[in-house]
Amino acid sequence: MEYDQLIQEAEQFIRVCYSELDKTIDETEQRVREVRELITSQGYYEHTAEELRHGAKMAWRNSNRCIGRFFWESLQILDERQLETEEEVAQALLRHIEFATNGGKIRPTITVFAPTQQDKPQIRIWNNQLIRYAGYETEFGMIGDPVSIELTRLCESLGWQGARTNYDVLPLVVQIGEQRPKFFEIPQELVVEVAITHPEIASFTDLDLKWYGVPIVSDMRMEIGGIHYKTVPFNGWYMGTEIGARNLADQQRYNMLPRVAELMGLDTSREATLWKDKALVELNVAVLHSFKEQGVSIVDHHTASQQFRRFEEREEKCGRAVTGDWTWLIPPVSPAATHIFHRAYDNTMQTPNFFYQERPRFKK
Repeated sequence: MEYDQLIQEAEQFIRVCYSELDKTIDETEQRVREVRELITSQGYYEHTAEELRHGAKMAWRNSNRCIGRFFWESLQILDERQLETEEEVAQALLRHIEFATNGGKIRPTITVFAPTQQDKPQIRIWNNQLIRYAGYETEFGMIGDPVSIELTRLCESLGWQGARTNYDVLPLVVQIGEQRPKFFEIPQELVVEVAITHPEIASFTDLDLKWYGVPIVSDMRMEIGGIHYKTVPFNGWYMGTEIGARNLADQQRYNMLPRVAELMGLDTSREATLWKDKALVELNVAVLHSFKEQGVSIVDHHTASQQFRRFEEREEKCGRAVTGDWTWLIPPVSPAATHIFHRAYDNTMQTPNFFYQERPRFKK
């Protein structure tokens, strides 16, 4: 039979989804028959709003690299599958930013655009996060975030101009099919940014550090029951180490450890003084302190690890095996102080789930 694999994947999803939603056997079998007929006659099927909501939550629950899965049932789904133009998509992304930010009390949110279909142009977002700082290579050195150099160049080629500071918020870049991408500025009032200060080291303010409050991943695809959604920006809230131990600390990013060590008066003449470790801890203290002081949701890595343990226990009670990528689940600071470090995880990818995908392209 044609489309056998899609039918098999769809049926498997419907049965699990409807079981978890406490649907009756009759309701489940009726929907399975309906989906089979749709796939046989037209080559695809569409998820109901209820299937999409629960399927997206299941995708988060199955995300091997995410330590924050304890909150999977709280995910808010914004269904935007009907949108077709760049302007409509951009407005939906702005709604996502505002809704998810929620004045700092961040809501886990996903916006779902139309899935892949052969007869329709695909909507793609070029940003890997909806909010991201620009990066500029100059004759005087790096300005901003090095990870954003390529996207910044694209934005400039489309006509965007940044102020060339370390924290220029990039515009949204939306593409429909093979058309030329379009950029859309994010209104400043929608972007919550947190100035980084330290509760004990007053000179931390001299570093002029800040970071945006909501990490909205926008370059992954979601697969539910054999249907592929290539454009599904989603967010939770930050774990402090993502900012303090990676974004601001990595040598290939903002590389702030030498400057933090300098203002702390640390001996950086040799590695054995552990100056990097001392600076790293205080940078993370500053990030957590600043977010909490300014009322923006964040979690420290020890609390996140405890929440993940509760997730594991709850999944075990439900009879579901927890999969995970150990290399991502362990925090980058003091991993051995968490239970995750001391156990192994099955890294099998289950569906529904989120997957990496090739970058969008266009012909100049």
